Formats: sequence, C-alpha cells, structure tokens
Amino acid sequence: MGEQVNVLVVGEGGREFAIARKLQASPRVKQVYCAPGNVGMTTIGVQPVDIAETDFAGLIRFAKEHQVAWTFVGPEDCLVDGIVDDFQAAGLQAFGPTARAAQLEGSKDYALSFMDNYEVPTAQHASYRDQTSAIANVDQFGFPVVIKENGLAGGKGVVIAPDRITAVRTIKEMFDQGQSRLVLEECLQGPEYSMFVLLSDDQYRILPMAQDHKRALDGDRGPNTGGMGAYSPLPQLDPTDRQAMIDTVVVPTVHGLVAGNYHYHGILYVGLILTADGPKVIEYNVRLGDPETQVILPRLATDLFDLVDAALNDQPLPAVKVKDTACLGVVLASKGYPNNPLHGQSLGQLPQKTGISINYANVSGDMSDLHGAGGRLLMVLAQDSSLKDAHDRVYEYLAHLDEPECFYRHDIGDKAGLN
Repeated sequence: MGEQVNVLVVGEGGREFAIARKLQASPRVKQVYCAPGNVGMTTIGVQPVDIAETDFAGLIRFAKEHQVAWTFVGPEDCLVDGIVDDFQAAGLQAFGPTARAAQLEGSKDYALSFMDNYEVPTAQHASYRDQTSAIANVDQFGFPVVIKENGLAGGKGVVIAPDRITAVRTIKEMFDQGQSRLVLEECLQGPEYSMFVLLSDDQYRILPMAQDHKRALDGDRGPNTGGMGAYSPLPQLDPTDRQAMIDTVVVPTVHGLVAGNYHYHGILYVGLILTADGPKVIEYNVRLGDPETQVILPRLATDLFDLVDAALNDQPLPAVKVKDTACLGVVLASKGYPNNPLHGQSLGQLPQKTGISINYANVSGDMSDLHGAGGRLLMVLAQDSSLKDAHDRVYEYLAHLDEPECFYRHDIGDKAGLN
C-alpha cells in the first residue's frame, strides 16, 4: 500500500466536502487539508486551511510546507485562471486541466468550436459579439431559444426564452450588463443527464451517473441555480442509451483532447440531453459538478485516491467499481437564493440521525451554533439499498427541521419515478 500521504483539496463548498470526505476515507491518505474549506469539514476529520482559493502562491507554499502529495482542485474559476499551470511550474502535482483545456468551460464559444472540430453532437448554435447581430439572427433557432453568457456564470448564466420578446429583452440585458459575447442555441428536448469522466490523457473512466435539479422551485420552476439536489443511479436511463453517450460523445471528446495536445489530467463533466436523435451535449464542465459529486462519490467503491494518483502519474487507471446502492441529496438553501440570498441566519445545531449525512457548504460559526453564509448552505444525504428508501430518509429528516429562513425542493428524484 505504501506510506500514507497528505493531500490538499481547493474549494469550500459541498462538492469539496464530498471530495475531501472520500479522500480522507482512503487507507493511503494520512490527512486531507481543504483550503479554505468550511467549519463543517471538522466533523469528518478534514482540516480547513485559511487560504483563499484564489491565492495560488499561498496554496503552493502550503502544499510544499505540509508535504502534500498532490492537490485536487474543485472550483472552475481557479482552473480557468491557471492554478494547475502555477502548481506545475512550482514542481507540484495538481489534479485538473490546465488553463488552456479549462477554456472548455471558461468559454461556451470555445467549447462549441471544439465540438464542431471533433464531431461531438450538440445543438445548432452561433455566437455573437453585439446585440444587433444576435437579435437579427435569433429567429433562426426557433422558440424557445437558449441564450448563454459566454464566460463562467456559476451555473446561472443560461436563459431559455420562450418567445421573441423575451429573447430580445434577455439579449439586450446580457450585453448591457457587460457581456462581450453571447451564444444562441436551439432548445434541445429530452431528459438531462450528468456524466463524469476521469481522464489521464487518452485513458478515461466513467464515474457513476447522476441527475441534477437546476431550477430553484418544485416542478422545475423558478430561476436557474447551481443545483438544488441530485440522485444516483438513474433507473430511467436505458443501458443502451448510456453506451450511446459513451460511443458518440465521450469517445470523440477524448480523441479531440488527445489530438489537440491538451494533456488533460482531471475530471470532464459532460451535460447531456437524450434527444429523439440520440444524445447531445449541452455543455462541458472541467471539474466535478455540485451537487452531483455529493451523490456519486458515496457510490464509488474504487478508492478515489488510487484513481487520481494513477491519473496524475500516467499509470494504468484502476477499473471503476460501483456499490449496489442508491444515494439522494437535497440542498438546503438560503431564503432568496439565487438572486438575493439571505446571509447570517441562525441554523443552530443540526440534529444527528442514523442513516443521514450532512455535507456542509456555505456555513459559518461553530458546529453548536451554525449560521448561513448565503446561497446553498448544506446538503442532506442518504445512501440506501433503493432510491425510494434514500428519498424517504432525506425528506423525513428535512420535514423535522425548523429552518424558516431556508428552503428546499420537495421533488428531488421525481424523474426517477419516486413520487
């Protein structure tokens, strides 16, 4: 097995909580540090480190001082800003794509050009640098039309405009708010799925799949968010359709990454819609998704440390083994999220319950007197033999929580036929 080592996770939210928890459980890991982390991570033996995720020099210094074997980067903005390049320049290993490869998430236009170049199926699309040309061409996509900010938007820079009036207003607003480029796309129809691919150049492994719930309110209503809940596995996804996603999307994507000399060592998220014409890509992300990470990692039987360590050192990747269990999680969000979230509300001391895990995200204070720090505060999770049992455990727990300044969705898992 070799001697135990220290690892560092960069980030502070629920995704990083789940990554740190999984790494801390590895017999090959001595200590997981998380920068900046959050106070809730102390409940799982992970040590928060008071260094901002944007302080690359400080993170590098810490990694050297604490003999960190390698660093797992959670947030997309760090990757786009070149944290992996900086770590490599300092002689350190960091799991995630370089800044060039991170443009697959950092620029919608860049990602769509990549898909066109390597024949990865996606929506009809075009990008525009000014509102006049965007408005002049909006009709060609039909309605509803998808309007996307070109850059990073924390999962919230997408508007599905049902008609021309809404589309024109949205285009004007986005350009007026400082966008230099917008992407217009046809609105694909079909169920959405999240596929996560762990990459080491031309090697890849498919992690357990999940389905996210992006809209703030029940019934997929309300504004887009970073995600209000997720579940895994997906009983409604036919194995033939899953294989088609690998054959028609993952394989040409990996081919493109190798052909383009991206030297990709990290996670690639592929957001998919299963259309009547087969699977098509909605978007790439260059890291694990939040909240999906929180429901897929508990189901991963293969040691996450072993997978990442092999990828970083260009060793053969272990096979991905998945537990025969189901996991479902529901986000507790601050009232007003995502547009105007309340900050500072008292959460008190959350009750412990057998069979329930809590992944902390935007919280402050101490564990006996927690406070919300805005946005998505935490996720309540259960892992069980069936999705229905996991679903019922989570919602029973939430029903007994008295948090009037927070809210959550009541229909996570509905698309799997649970209600």
